[in-house]
Amino acid sequence: MPLDFEAAIDRYAELIIHTGLNLQPDQRLLIADPSIRFGIPLETAPVIRALTKAAYAAGARSVEPLWGDSGLSLMSLEQRGMAWVNTFPDWRFQAAADHVRQGGAYLSVHAHPPNMLEGCDENLAAAFQRKTLEAFFPTSQITAADKTNWCVVAFPVAAWADRVLPDLPPNERLARMWDLVFRICRVDRPDPASAWREHVAQLGVRFAYLNAKSYDALHYTAPGTELTLGLPAGHQWHGGGSMSSSGISFIPNMPTDEVYTLPDRRRAQGTVTASMPLSVGGRVIEGIQLTFNDGRVVNSHASVNEALLTSMLTNDEGASRLGEVALVPHSSPVSQTGVLFYDTLYDENAACHLALGRAYTSTIQGGDAMDDDAFVAAGGNLSKVHVDFMIGSDHMDIDGLTTDGRAEPIMRSGEWAFDV
Repeated sequence: MPLDFEAAIDRYAELIIHTGLNLQPDQRLLIADPSIRFGIPLETAPVIRALTKAAYAAGARSVEPLWGDSGLSLMSLEQRGMAWVNTFPDWRFQAAADHVRQGGAYLSVHAHPPNMLEGCDENLAAAFQRKTLEAFFPTSQITAADKTNWCVVAFPVAAWADRVLPDLPPNERLARMWDLVFRICRVDRPDPASAWREHVAQLGVRFAYLNAKSYDALHYTAPGTELTLGLPAGHQWHGGGSMSSSGISFIPNMPTDEVYTLPDRRRAQGTVTASMPLSVGGRVIEGIQLTFNDGRVVNSHASVNEALLTSMLTNDEGASRLGEVALVPHSSPVSQTGVLFYDTLYDENAACHLALGRAYTSTIQGGDAMDDDAFVAAGGNLSKVHVDFMIGSDHMDIDGLTTDGRAEPIMRSGEWAFDV
């Protein structure tokens, strides 16, 4: 029997608190949107209340959502332009950094529409994105190193549903979006937490196989893509769950269908073409194609919002190099919906993807104990940027290249090509 909406929201909240975050008794919880500057949309208040109720039932010391009104923020951006971008207060970012530094749990909520800045001047939107990345960097450094338990989730809002499901009658779009979220996140299963434990275990078997292989490189072939990525010695594949430095197991992304590691920042060679649009900084970039030489992007193109792509690639020295390689089968739950979500949290779980910018220190042996110089020397990438873009499809083949030059199939036509 299908769940009614309120019951499903309560289930989703329980799943996030207990399985995603694994919130601990007496732990503080901060809830924010990815930009922090815009704040969590007021439209999500019923879901935030359900989360807060579940968190206190789990013994939380405090629950602090950072609210906002994107309409007011957009008004400030339009009226004051660069003056607003350059002078906005840092207190929200400082509060977030202090919170995770002190061991608080962190929940990032995707809810804003993907094209909220589409009407803005390109240079202004790019400056806003750059300033936000810089201000958020201290927090992202801590979460990327799993110094505390954190989780990223999505709560549909009307404007997002309108962009994703324009062919449905307007009064049906938001409900349909929520149905998709509940299905993809296994909220509709008889025991969602058990379903997630089984799923995480399956991902663990996949990445254990790849760790045992310890390939020297990966070779990608697809329409518009011919790319070889070197993998550094000691690279470690991960997927599903993570462990904080204080010993708390958690699931960083809900949903998640990827296994991932870091490429060697010096050894990307060839051309890759994105298979989906990319929503970043309140704008959508389409038609991305990148050419790499010795690990760096030497040529870039986008058919829509190319200036934003260029700004992202030139944000800092590491932004034009890769920091993550992730494998996702074409048969994943997100992919099988046939829906383009215009949101990286969901779209990256529909296709194999790469990330420009920062690499996770946990993806190389001993990386969490390395200083920046040692991490870079080992092949890791440093940047304030970490932007995933999707390259996979049912036409993609991927081979693992051994140190003696043999090619072994990892994926064929977008699906796993090895049994576990």
